[in-house]
Amino acid sequence: MPQELAFFRGGFVPIEEANVNIKTHALHYGTAVFEGIRGNWNEDKEQIFVFRAREHYNRLIQGCKIMLMDIPYSVDDLLDITWELIRRSGYRQDLYIRPIVYKSEELVANLRLQDLDADFALITVPFGNYIEVEGAIRCKTSSWRRIDDNMIPPRVKIAGHYVNSILAKTEATLAGYDEAIFMNHDGSISEGSGENLFMITNGILTTPPVSDNNLTGITRDSAWTLATQELGLDVVERPIRRTELYLADEVFLTGTAAHITPVGQLDERPIGDGEVGPITGQIRDMYLGSIRGNNDKYSRWCEGIVPNVE
Repeated sequence: MPQELAFFRGGFVPIEEANVNIKTHALHYGTAVFEGIRGNWNEDKEQIFVFRAREHYNRLIQGCKIMLMDIPYSVDDLLDITWELIRRSGYRQDLYIRPIVYKSEELVANLRLQDLDADFALITVPFGNYIEVEGAIRCKTSSWRRIDDNMIPPRVKIAGHYVNSILAKTEATLAGYDEAIFMNHDGSISEGSGENLFMITNGILTTPPVSDNNLTGITRDSAWTLATQELGLDVVERPIRRTELYLADEVFLTGTAAHITPVGQLDERPIGDGEVGPITGQIRDMYLGSIRGNNDKYSRWCEGIVPNVE
């Protein structure tokens, strides 16, 4: 039977023992950085394939640098902890793996990061589809604007800045849409509430640069690689305007949780024919094969872990 475990305060414990004090700084101020990593169950190989975990932990360490957090673990240490937690937990299904580094000091009314200790914790939870839609999704341009790098850096996953994404996602779903698309204050497109964005026009992929206030996306990089290396397509990184998306042949979103998600409609306007575009479909199929360890060419992207059976 699977066990719900956590790595907490330096050891593996039952999830009910992984608790923080009500005075914990991160709880009050959002002073944490985190990652979302996918573990993808392959029934034939009886392994969970963890997708690009090293890149996720490299980005976590970058977030720690921005937030003045020191933890006593290297990237290799964090990977070893992750593999062991997956083994001990014994899940034989898709997982969402959530590492978090947080300001663990039990202290309020202190806004000086340099005064505050940090700790690392890790959990895994069964996880299916992030967006429960078959085919292409419906999106809405958010009335909320994307936070700027000089406000809270969106290039890494800082806990506090996700309120920006939560407000946009909530607005979109309450209005009957599946996802929100952010614009920057200058009117250029940034990204989805939890995904990077690509558009395809005349066979050329275009994506906003990270300097347009979006996450340094690992799935974004994977889609870029598949488009150029496998399909021979060009990818251009430049600012995108809202109306360009209306007139694009295809639009898709990329994210660890969302995978490759086709956009069929934006602001009540169909993208292309409103269905999954042919290029998007090819990239999505190659990606979904790669994350489960079924593409030998990209086996370097995955680590196969055999969960314990008790």
